[in-house]
Amino acid sequence: MSRWGMVIDLNRCTACQACAAACHQENNVPPSNPKVAGGDRSIRWIDILPMREDEYPHASISLVPLLCQHCERPPCIKVCPVGATFYSESEGLVGQVYSRCIGCRYCTNACPFTVRQFNWSEPAVPDSYLEGTNPDVSRRYKGVVEKCSFCSHRLIRARDEAASERRKLLPGDYIPACVEACPTDAMTFGDLDEPEAEVSKLARSKRAFRLLEDLGTEPKVYYLREGGNSK
Repeated sequence: MSRWGMVIDLNRCTACQACAAACHQENNVPPSNPKVAGGDRSIRWIDILPMREDEYPHASISLVPLLCQHCERPPCIKVCPVGATFYSESEGLVGQVYSRCIGCRYCTNACPFTVRQFNWSEPAVPDSYLEGTNPDVSRRYKGVVEKCSFCSHRLIRARDEAASERRKLLPGDYIPACVEACPTDAMTFGDLDEPEAEVSKLARSKRAFRLLEDLGTEPKVYYLREGGNSK
């Protein structure tokens, strides 16, 4: 049993978007074009969003990395009529079964963080881009909702490797692409239920907060407000 979560240090984040680029490449997020972008139909599993201080009382920052918060009590799964989205009790992840999704978009409306993306186009990938796609992640088809999965395919691979070596999963075996690519180490990932894990310690720090906490969804993505000492 694990409860995977992430902490993003806003002191360290420079909004360079390396995490977004790594996420695109790792998860076969379809590339955009001027027509798609002009219609506001680009797919982004991680977005760097501007936030004003008056709507964001915890810190005077302007840019915040926003991805699926993998809530402990996700409202999205309660409204899906076909069970295409689910909560994994053993891993603490909010997953998506694309073959079951009917594209009704109830989940996108229920998500208070607006991080679920509707795929408006067929997964047409340029030949030059095709060689760089990840064979571990299927390309989604038109008419389904997709989102950040904390690179759950990496968790499957890490567990298989640990099992083949007859050992437990070790810290650092499972790291999402965004965390691995961050040049300033602003993102920390791990098991929130492991008291001695770095991510667990940071989540308990005085600088830690979660977005829209008053809604009671209990996100597993924490942010460290600006000011104070970085890790």
